[in-house]
Amino acid sequence: METLAESSPESSAVEILRAWPRGLEDSALCHGFIGRTGGVSTGAFASMNLSYWVGDDYHAVDANWERIRRDVPEMKLVARLNQVHGNVVHAATRDTAMLRPAGDGIVTAEPGVILGIYTADCVPILMVDSKRKIAGALHAGWRGIIADIAAAGVRAMVQLGARASAIRAAMGPSIGQCCYEVDAELGDRFAVEIAGARNHTRAGRPGKAFIDLRAVVRDQLERAGLAAANIASVGPCTRCASDRFFSRRAAGGMTTGLQMSFVGFAAQEYAAA
Repeated sequence: METLAESSPESSAVEILRAWPRGLEDSALCHGFIGRTGGVSTGAFASMNLSYWVGDDYHAVDANWERIRRDVPEMKLVARLNQVHGNVVHAATRDTAMLRPAGDGIVTAEPGVILGIYTADCVPILMVDSKRKIAGALHAGWRGIIADIAAAGVRAMVQLGARASAIRAAMGPSIGQCCYEVDAELGDRFAVEIAGARNHTRAGRPGKAFIDLRAVVRDQLERAGLAAANIASVGPCTRCASDRFFSRRAAGGMTTGLQMSFVGFAAQEYAAA
């Protein structure tokens, strides 16, 4: 895992976690899990909130985007979604990148289209087939995990020409089993509806259970055809590290900012830089 803190001159450092270093094959790869520091938003949105749809001041979000684009100039065109906690995956092109359709997964085979996913405890999943320059980004909350958004995302990439055995996936900062306490009924749903999920669920207080979301997703990605060695887990539990990452649980369920995770292959002008 590569951890980079990329700074803006007017602020504290912008934290961007990365799973894969750029190599010869990956010279155009652009990806990262952005933390909450280094922006200008205040209050519950402090400070690197990149979502316009959570109630933050638009001017602050604009300024945050300016800072991110200064540090990551490849993010000239970012395709995003109206995330709805399901398993619908869309293919994005330069022509459709700004539409923001309802769904929780997005894939592309077009260089220059960067994919963005927002989270604040849910699991962000970034996927790449570097040889074929195909990328995918998924938002996996508990509903999406039960609906197997991971497999849907792999299928969507394969439809664009990727090979499941060549796909690498990275799961970013999200709530850990240490903090993801749910009603026992939901724990039972995971155990019954998702193969192997019982191994990643443990009893909590009476009527409660703890679920390891990333471990469940890892199993789903392997069943979808990814090699175990090609699946990475990056960053801490968001609730434990709520000073670095937005967490709805840490905020007591109140609205917070959202961090963005991004992936894609840069257009030639940036890949050659």
